[in-house]
Amino acid sequence: MEFHNPDESFRDSIATIDEKGKRAFIFPKKPSGPFYDKRKLLSYFLLAFLLSAPFIKINGNQFLLFNVLERRFNIFSFPFWPQDFHLFVISMIIGVVGLALFTVAFGRIFCGWFCPQTIFMEMVFRRIEYWIDGDRAQQMRLAKQAWDAEKIRKRVTKWIVFFIISFIIANVFLAYLIGSDEVLEFIKEGPAQNTSTLIALLIFTAVFYFIYAWFREQVCIIACPYGRMQGVLLDNKTINVAYDHVRGEGESGRAKFNKNEDRAALGKGDCIDCKVCVHVCPTGIDIRNGVQLECVNCTACIDECDSIMEKVGFPKGLIRYASEDEIVKKEKFKLTTRMKGYIAVLAILIGVFIGMLFLRNDVEATILHMPGQLFQHEGTKITNIYNYTIVNKTTTDFDNVTFKLVAPKGEIKLVGNPFTKVKKQDITKGTFFVKIEEAELNGEKIDLKIEVYNNNKKIETANTLFVGPRNFN
Repeated sequence: MEFHNPDESFRDSIATIDEKGKRAFIFPKKPSGPFYDKRKLLSYFLLAFLLSAPFIKINGNQFLLFNVLERRFNIFSFPFWPQDFHLFVISMIIGVVGLALFTVAFGRIFCGWFCPQTIFMEMVFRRIEYWIDGDRAQQMRLAKQAWDAEKIRKRVTKWIVFFIISFIIANVFLAYLIGSDEVLEFIKEGPAQNTSTLIALLIFTAVFYFIYAWFREQVCIIACPYGRMQGVLLDNKTINVAYDHVRGEGESGRAKFNKNEDRAALGKGDCIDCKVCVHVCPTGIDIRNGVQLECVNCTACIDECDSIMEKVGFPKGLIRYASEDEIVKKEKFKLTTRMKGYIAVLAILIGVFIGMLFLRNDVEATILHMPGQLFQHEGTKITNIYNYTIVNKTTTDFDNVTFKLVAPKGEIKLVGNPFTKVKKQDITKGTFFVKIEEAELNGEKIDLKIEVYNNNKKIETANTLFVGPRNFN
């Protein structure tokens, strides 16, 4: 990708690390403007969704659940079991391909508008910080200020509020992992009855507190792998938050504003070098240097630059959503071959995924011959022993599950009760014998077809093998 700044030394370091290699805190100016107002509305909606999704249920299924320990996942209330792992994998691949397509077309816009890290940081913790510590200049002064009563009061207040919010986020996060019903049950029982859960909750709280109180924008700059993907996904046709260097630099470069001069005649660009775009940036970069890894496309610089342009009487849009080709060659956005390729792959994956969803069963029965067990003679009958597993993915209990041997003729005898119970969204395992007249056998191994019923309603059909003697009468 082309860059207008020949000096690329700024890429050798990041704004959050000083010359001595120590942490340099960023104090961004409080943003304001049309884009910021739109981001706030979207963020409030997404915050409401993120905080409520684990507690919403459709058809008895939690709307979003990522229970790694029990290998149970709900996506938009659609349950995925270990037996559905292929569906889960395809859905994740669809997400990755979709994100790649979005990045190729619109850059890192996901980070600035939809990423939970950005939403919580900029729309929750940062706004609380503005409320307690003040704007950029006040925060910088407070950081250098001695530990007097004012600083102690503000710091302790902020730390307590940050910890409480981190604790709330940790509870919601836990609801995503183990289920909202479990979390609510733990709350009713109290921490004394769930010490291990409380410890895990405090660990999550500490992690979130560390991220939002100290690590902050470094998650986007250092830790997040998505930022690294930009290097291979972006090109000159990708729309980003970009500085129009052709207009901004002119022939003589940027210069301070002087209302009594003819900037066009002097060859000066429209950029008046006020640096508000730098001061408002939450990752501390200078957007005028070109597309950078640290830019999360939050649009704060667009709002601030438009505000300054309006004040000095210049056209807005010096910083705007644009591609490098649009800035240099005045070319409008259009689908490239690479974008079309991503769209085709995405369409195929979605088609395969939908097809698999239609083929998916709500009940799965697996019947396997017990390992290490040979057939037994019982008079004129041959007996094999089997282990069965029934997965009930529905929200209805199965209280009378029975088995019927369809082919060949024979009988099934369960070990224990003559019927099996399978709770909703649960797995039941058991054992049964299959007895077949030796005269019915026509080979050493024959196929068995077994139907599974609940209250005389067939819910699944399973196939397995029956092992008999080598010699037959």
